[in-house]
Formats: sequence, structure tokens, C-alpha cells
Amino acid sequence: MNIVLFGCKDTTLHIARKFKDAGIQVTLVTVDKKVTQKNDIAGYLDLTEYKDLFSEIFLAEDYSLKSKSSLEYFQNKSVKIGFCIGWQRLIPEDILNLFPLGIYGMHGSSRDLPFGRGRSPMNWSIIEGRSWFFTNLFKYDTGTDNGPIVDTTCFSISEADTAETLHYKNTLAMWDLIQKNIEQFNSGKVLTTEQNKGEGSFYPKRSPGDGLIDWRDDIINIDRLIRAVSPPFYGAFCYLNKKEIRIFRSSIFYTDIEEHPYKANKFGEILEVFPNKKFLVRACGGVILVNEYSKEPPLKPGMVFDINESTLKDFKRNKYGFFDN
Repeated sequence: MNIVLFGCKDTTLHIARKFKDAGIQVTLVTVDKKVTQKNDIAGYLDLTEYKDLFSEIFLAEDYSLKSKSSLEYFQNKSVKIGFCIGWQRLIPEDILNLFPLGIYGMHGSSRDLPFGRGRSPMNWSIIEGRSWFFTNLFKYDTGTDNGPIVDTTCFSISEADTAETLHYKNTLAMWDLIQKNIEQFNSGKVLTTEQNKGEGSFYPKRSPGDGLIDWRDDIINIDRLIRAVSPPFYGAFCYLNKKEIRIFRSSIFYTDIEEHPYKANKFGEILEVFPNKKFLVRACGGVILVNEYSKEPPLKPGMVFDINESTLKDFKRNKYGFFDN
């Protein structure tokens, strides 16, 4: 069994190692750093450094795989089945048609498919304060996340989860679903269930600029935003005297329900800076402890972050108050 694996992230690497351990040969389709910079790919990993995991590596000249060289590569290669893991683009129809057993990928959201199609579903799930994530192994079609489903699983989202930990959970879910169905793939008889294409919803695309913190917002919303866009993404950010500071990890320190000495301070004010450089910031409803952030000139108590409107309000909400429409 020789699998074509499409990907360019650490999740791709993790699954490639699983295939290697299972004795399954893998051909890698990936892109180089120049291509990722043009396409704003978060969490890119140069997988050409791991040649021992792959029987062959094809470097595509474009992320969309619409170039003539990409089509010719697959036309000249005997392919049967593919998996997209860490590859966030549709596969062109003329390439899909060259795989007799199909190309399969993962998509999930806090509501099962066909709801929550589209972009950044794990990030949105944290922002929305969801508790569960359904992830699906499905066959690629020409539409967005609308192909027939092979299998589904579900895992929890805790208040400590970040974009990174959800990626880990989802990667493990991917491999679990592939393992459970490997005999189907090997036999060439894959049972699928069609999605109900008459209903569903889509999450909108998020960009690095959507991680802007408004310190007048509620501490719960700020905490969720920071967790949702933490590495491998750009990180949440704010400005101090018009200079950007990116925040990668934080936690709620005080709430205004309890007694604390900072209730009269301004929103966005730096309250304390500890010897290890961690600091406290006042926000609506309490105080946030910033644990990890980009290196900047020394911060001092009394400094106040610039007030900037969060871009989150620009996203349309559905009738339930969530962002999938």
C-alpha cells in the first residue's frame, strides 16, 4: 500500500511517522518556504528534512496544485489513494480524478458536518467557548468540506486548551480514524455516508490581524482569543505606544467577583511586572496574567496599552450568537 500524503506542517510529520511505524510507504507532496510565504500558511514545516520517512518527495510549485507541473506529476505516477493532513487547500478536480480510491482529509467543528465547514474551525471553537469538537475523515470532492464521510470521532475542549493542544488532539483523532478504517482503504472498498448538502454552515477565514486585543473586552473573551490564536498561529497582539506586542500565553488571574486591589485601574493598564517578566493587565471583569509574549523594551507598572477596537465584532454572528453562517 503506497499512500500519497499532502502536507506541510508538523501534523503531517506526525502522521508520516505513524505510517512509517505501520510499515506503509508514503509519497509526500509538499511546498517550500517561498510558497508558504505567498499563501500565509501558519505553522509551516520543511518536511524535506525528513527524507527517511518518504519513498519520494514532490515539491509543488504552487499551493493550489493548479500548475501544469503538478498535473503532469500525478499523470505520470501510478496513484491510488491520498490523504491531506496539514494541507489547507482544495485539490483540483483533474487531480482528484486520477486517484481511483480517492483523496481523504479531516475536517471538524464544534457542530458535526455539514455544520461548521470552512476556515479555522478549531480557532473559532475556542473563541466561542465550545466544549466539544467533532472531527470527520471524509473523501475530497470539488466543494468545500462537502465530500462523503468515512468515519467521525469527538473530543473535548477544555478551558486550558490552546490552538496547539487542539491541533495535537485532532492529529491523534486523524490517526485513530485512519487506523480504524485502514482495512477498507487497503481493500479498495471504502464505505461512506453522504452529507446532507441541503443544510449546513460555514466559518469565515481568520487572518493574523484578527488577533487584536481590546483590553476593554471581558477577560473571558480575551483569554479565549489568546488561546485560540496561540502558536502555531501568529498570536494575539496589542500596542504600547504604537509598538506591537504579541501575546502567546495568558491566564485569568483575578475576577471582579472577588476582592482584589486593582478594580479602580484603567482597562489595559499594566498593574505588576514580576521578576520573571510576566505581568498583570487590567481588563473588563478582572485581571489577566500574561505568561509569554514577544520581547519588547522593559514594561513597567502604570503603562497603559493603546485602546484598539477588536476586529471580532466585524464577523457576522448567526441567530445563536456563533460565527458559522
